[in-house]
Amino acid sequence: MISILRRGLLVLLAALPLMANAVASPSAHDLVQDTTNRMLSDLAANKEKYKQDPNGFYAALNNIVGPVVDAEGISKSIMTVKYSRKATPEQMKTFEENFKRGLFQFYGNALLEYNNQGITVDPAKDESGDRTSVGMTVKGSNGAIYPVSYTLEKVSGEWKLRNVIINGINIGKLFRDQFADAMQRNGNDLDKTINGWAGEVAKAKQTAEQSPEKAQ
Repeated sequence: MISILRRGLLVLLAALPLMANAVASPSAHDLVQDTTNRMLSDLAANKEKYKQDPNGFYAALNNIVGPVVDAEGISKSIMTVKYSRKATPEQMKTFEENFKRGLFQFYGNALLEYNNQGITVDPAKDESGDRTSVGMTVKGSNGAIYPVSYTLEKVSGEWKLRNVIINGINIGKLFRDQFADAMQRNGNDLDKTINGWAGEVAKAKQTAEQSPEKAQ
């Protein structure tokens, strides 16, 4: 009996680190709050340098924000099943990297113009399921308030970013439409569309800034 208890105690002690990691896994709300704090802290410390070296800022965003983004899931969503099922693993990996780089460029330049007007993460919502959203309000330099909503899903037990809606503009849908349009213009050449994604993101950014309509 003592040996059985001893073995049971050893198993319990061995499992404690795993249990601690499970408990320590941040909530979706805390993940967004912590990532935002780290991003703004890094920006405040290096803003002038980043203005001279935007690529350095994109690299910093990749280090801070990249790990919380479900790049694989978002990339498949942007491609849609129509194209992702035809892509090779190498093509998907290339697009994941191009997508993240494009995403950071999409709003990185806007962040460089941010002057501590105010960013507030909304109170936490129900996170009992595998999908939730975290709201945020951003105060512009003109005093206007812009709502931001992050959609997160659990991937292997951890919350990951799957989409973002900025001031009513659904970035996921915007990118999906842009990808489909690019495929048509490129004669369904997947490599050409993947390798030219940076240009497509620039077009999407221009569309988002100029169009008075909001993607749903």
